[in-house]
Amino acid sequence: MIKKGDCKIELKKIESNSIDLIYLDPPFFTQKKQSQKTRDNLKEYTFDDNWESIESYKNYIEERLLECNRVLKKTGSIFLHCDRSASHHLRIALDNVFGANNFQSEIIWTYKRWSNAKKGLLNSHQVIYFYSKTADFKFNHIFEDYSPTTNIDQIFQKRMRDVNGKTKYKTHIDGGYELIGDKKGVPLSDVWDIPYLNPKANERVGYPTQKPILLLEKVIQLVTTEGDTVLDPFCGSGTTLVAAKLLNRKFIGIDISDDAIQLTQQRLKNPIRTDSNLLKNGKASYLNQDPEILQILKVIDATPVQRNKGIDGFLKIGNSAKPIPIKIQRFDETLEKAKQLLIQASNKNGFKIRILIKTNNLCEAALFDFGQAIIPKDLLVVESINEFIRNKEKMIAAF
Repeated sequence: MIKKGDCKIELKKIESNSIDLIYLDPPFFTQKKQSQKTRDNLKEYTFDDNWESIESYKNYIEERLLECNRVLKKTGSIFLHCDRSASHHLRIALDNVFGANNFQSEIIWTYKRWSNAKKGLLNSHQVIYFYSKTADFKFNHIFEDYSPTTNIDQIFQKRMRDVNGKTKYKTHIDGGYELIGDKKGVPLSDVWDIPYLNPKANERVGYPTQKPILLLEKVIQLVTTEGDTVLDPFCGSGTTLVAAKLLNRKFIGIDISDDAIQLTQQRLKNPIRTDSNLLKNGKASYLNQDPEILQILKVIDATPVQRNKGIDGFLKIGNSAKPIPIKIQRFDETLEKAKQLLIQASNKNGFKIRILIKTNNLCEAALFDFGQAIIPKDLLVVESINEFIRNKEKMIAAF
């Protein structure tokens, strides 16, 4: 079910004690107009996040939280999503309405994202406050895989405390370690590393502040079961409702925007969920650089580049405003081939200088091929790694 209107009014039409989960993703008090275009640039979605004062914002949120509390079942939970703009004020509002004793967790959603901020720390997380209506709330234990550094053999050994209160492994009479039953993994923590939606993600619809379905699925799975009802009073692009539908939950979405309602309806007709290759394959799968090349890059003080056949790294040269791409010739690679890979990978980026380091001077084909080729004016070809180490600064300055 999707309702158009101010959620303060629409919430009053919902029966008391009827909702299992409320996910609240309200305006963040950014004091900006939020806007974003679709990938085809045919449509721009906007909403206004400007407020007269922090007091007016707090009153706006608290009035709606009161209605959320009324419609929530005694076994229900509410998750409020926010960022650093007003999170401390929202925490107090939640305490006022739901009670500080019903605070369950402060979930940190962390992600990697580029920023053009010139001063200050890179903002790479948002906050989700998890409150229950009562102490008798529904909760589903979720377990994750052990980290590669975990000693799994020790996990399955029973522990006990000695006479001094120190933990030790429990042993049998014969001296062997006593084992515990099967373990399901590591209990889900309050730090969720879920990738931000990249611009090319299939599920991205061009709506500002759109959240990934993976994030909402985790929230829904944590405190509901199939057939339960999920409510999103600020449904926006409809991600919560799409996640609920995919997980066989009932759903109610509310939004004051015609565009948001139409977009949500479209997404529900054809739900698209982007699988994260990062989560599926792990971070290690993205690190494909040759160990020998990595060692060379370290010696010449360059930052490695992964998953790029033409650029191995970028040089760190003083306070240079422009990065300097570098390519290291492979043992089985002609210089002409290495040159072409570097040019193809860096041609459209406006680099003032590109560097190719030769490592296979004994290869006649390499010398012959490169000797017949035209060398671009912005390409510096270095005869060896040792020569580059000795004369790096002079070479680049002279070039």
